[in-house]
Amino acid sequence: MRTEIVILFAAGGGSALLCALLLPLLKKLHAGQYILGYVREHMDKSGTPTMGGLAFVCAAALCAIPFGLYADRHTAVAITFGCAYAAVGFLDDFLKLRRRRNLGLRAYQKILFQLAVALLAGLYCYTAGLTELHLPLLGGSADVGVWIVPLAAFAFVAATNCVNLTDGLDGLAASVSFWYFAALAALTFLLSGEAGVPLARLALILCGVLAGYLLFNTHRASVFMGDTGSLGLGGFAAAVAAFGGNLLYIAVLGVMFVCSGISVILQVIYYKTTKKRLFRMAPLHHHLQKCGYSESKVAYAYSLITAAAGLLCLAFAK
Repeated sequence: MRTEIVILFAAGGGSALLCALLLPLLKKLHAGQYILGYVREHMDKSGTPTMGGLAFVCAAALCAIPFGLYADRHTAVAITFGCAYAAVGFLDDFLKLRRRRNLGLRAYQKILFQLAVALLAGLYCYTAGLTELHLPLLGGSADVGVWIVPLAAFAFVAATNCVNLTDGLDGLAASVSFWYFAALAALTFLLSGEAGVPLARLALILCGVLAGYLLFNTHRASVFMGDTGSLGLGGFAAAVAAFGGNLLYIAVLGVMFVCSGISVILQVIYYKTTKKRLFRMAPLHHHLQKCGYSESKVAYAYSLITAAAGLLCLAFAK
């Protein structure tokens, strides 16, 4: 337990330090966020530095070194995949800044990058024998064999895109991810025993770096994570769960990420069918904002539901 506490403080301090160092550099480079015209409530945020995710992703990768996490193959690969998705997000953010508008990678380019990494992750799960999945709320496990490849690939693509969609309000994606990784760390310790310790500690590192980042990202945010952060978080969220046998827990622990993704899908389908809007605006958090709820209240509610989902999973885990 002492090591886990040290991990949290080291990761949090490292992330806060890197954020503090990165922020003036982003301002000097005029790396400001370009706000979409139809998000009127956020127009006053235009120019706020973005790509802050670079700080906590780097902090997570660096913090894993002194605690020996790279010695565990699954954990080292999880960090690699998380950083790979962050690299895709960084390229997207960089192109937006270079072009001085909210258009980075094309949608098809981004999905091709994501799918390629996701398929590699699925193949890794299969070749490494990570085909046995814990069953959320039911107990026990099931071996899915070669089906782990499409299941894992789908989970990686879905997780990265849903986390990315959730990153729309100050502190929202980071706070929800904090509780997601906290619950995932506890589940990995509980269900995987000694073998799962490195992955669980990686999840704790991610809790720590997000706590440090939130010092700069809660309302009113002084820096945004950008796609660098949101895609990186999605990659880590999928990798830590998949490589620990907890792939099926992603949809339960990440219930608010799922809500973001489903709300966008429903909005598109409903509009194409009826030419009317199901929500005032999608994703769901923008609908709630237009209903009069403040950014802080929405972030708190999302975090509370995520924490409750984690406790529920832990209560039935065996």
